Amino acid sequence: MLPLRPVCGGIWRAAVHTVRMSRGAPPYRLFSSTCDGAPAALADADTIFALSSGHGRCGVAVVRVSGPASATALRCMAGFTQRLPPPRTALLRSITDPRSTEVLDRGLVLWFPAPRSFSGEDSVEFHIHGGPAVVTAVLQALGSVPGLRPAEAGEFTRRAFQAGKLGLTEVEGLGDLIHAETEAQRRQALRQMSGELGRLYQDWSDRLKRCLAHVEAFIDFSEDELIEDGVLNRVDVSVSDLQAEIERHLKDERRGERLRSGVQVVIAGATNAGKSSLLNKLCQRPAAIVSPIAGTTRDVVETALDLGGFPVLLSDTAGLRDSSDLVEREGVRRARERVEQADLTLVVVDSAHLPSEVDRAATFLREHLRSVLPDTDRCLLVLNKADLLPEKQRQKLDTELRGVSGLPAVRLISCQTNEGLKAFLTVLHSSVKTLCGDPLFGAPTLTQARHRAHLQRCAAALAQYQRYRDTDLALAAEGVRLAVTSLGRITGRVGAEEILDIIFKDFCIGK
Repeated sequence: MLPLRPVCGGIWRAAVHTVRMSRGAPPYRLFSSTCDGAPAALADADTIFALSSGHGRCGVAVVRVSGPASATALRCMAGFTQRLPPPRTALLRSITDPRSTEVLDRGLVLWFPAPRSFSGEDSVEFHIHGGPAVVTAVLQALGSVPGLRPAEAGEFTRRAFQAGKLGLTEVEGLGDLIHAETEAQRRQALRQMSGELGRLYQDWSDRLKRCLAHVEAFIDFSEDELIEDGVLNRVDVSVSDLQAEIERHLKDERRGERLRSGVQVVIAGATNAGKSSLLNKLCQRPAAIVSPIAGTTRDVVETALDLGGFPVLLSDTAGLRDSSDLVEREGVRRARERVEQADLTLVVVDSAHLPSEVDRAATFLREHLRSVLPDTDRCLLVLNKADLLPEKQRQKLDTELRGVSGLPAVRLISCQTNEGLKAFLTVLHSSVKTLCGDPLFGAPTLTQARHRAHLQRCAAALAQYQRYRDTDLALAAEGVRLAVTSLGRITGRVGAEEILDIIFKDFCIGK
């Protein structure tokens, strides 16, 4: 039967290999040292190539080839007529077009024989000059080599996963590392790519497989008295411990996911409080229109920030007030919707509207917060236009409002004179860091919504074991099996053979 693999469009294609090889002989040993001598069957071989470095002009570009025809590509393009270069050794060679023998560039070539390569297959890298014309010429030349085709998006990493080089969580960490824009994102992605999160989930999976093997063995062989006493009691303890660990892992307040996608910080408040001015100060450019006319901002204005290494998606919203204008009313609706979705809300108040007495000012601010926010746990109170207040009143408010109960952190600032902005940024950075956590310390955190969904199913399945443990052991075992499957969907590794291996390893059932 021909081996099948999925290709684009859901079509299945047979990967036919007709070249007979002696045992242990690598495919490239059968190929001629020139492209003309390559067997016709190689045209159907599954060898891919692509530019692995960034597009655009650069000093060096890396073109990667992976698959059984990699050695042929190396011979055709770099002029190796006898032996291939030593593995993982960079050699300076002329890169030529196999059709015209024209020299396209001079660069480094590296040969990575399987399985010691990124993809686990025979691989070649061409390190060439990064001009667009050079890169295009080399890619076109590779496309003329029999058996090579352009790689699809993510195909090198997919092959690395299929070869067991990377687990699914490591693959996701690699993707996050490539797209990381801030220092904290880089740290979190690098930690996940190193396999720490995958090892945690794999440890849970291994423990659950052992529990399932013991329960299955008890169901099948307990009547023959081949199972030692206390097996189910040990399973009960293990399942209970695992369920508690998973539930603690889920109670992370979505720090990892928030760090991966960015903290949603929303600027809200009444009209003309200086919300757009604050947005422009934070992003250091005129991102929003600033005008003395109330209601200038009518839609959500978004900008991405790197706040001390943490990603922030900052949103300016329409001023909150009742209006007969249909467009402004829609802007207010969107503003309230965005506030409900926010991780952190900056409630901006015009300091000139505050009562001069501290007690009355505190009462005013509490009422204003209730009109803006359904929940004041995650917000900062920003008193803008502090430059309009008398010096004594400003100092009194700044000192005494911080100790008032029922109010979040309060900072007086002036977007006009920059007064208080540095202290405000310190508080804002501290709040964002608390929301994201430190990616370098503590247990690895959840970074993907799919991880959370599968872990929630896993915890629910373990609860099923607890529920049916004393009434129906088969249903209880099914709960453990579902839990194993849920964890396997995260790591990409689960199979019935593993359960059987544990059964035969841990129990002496017959001879």
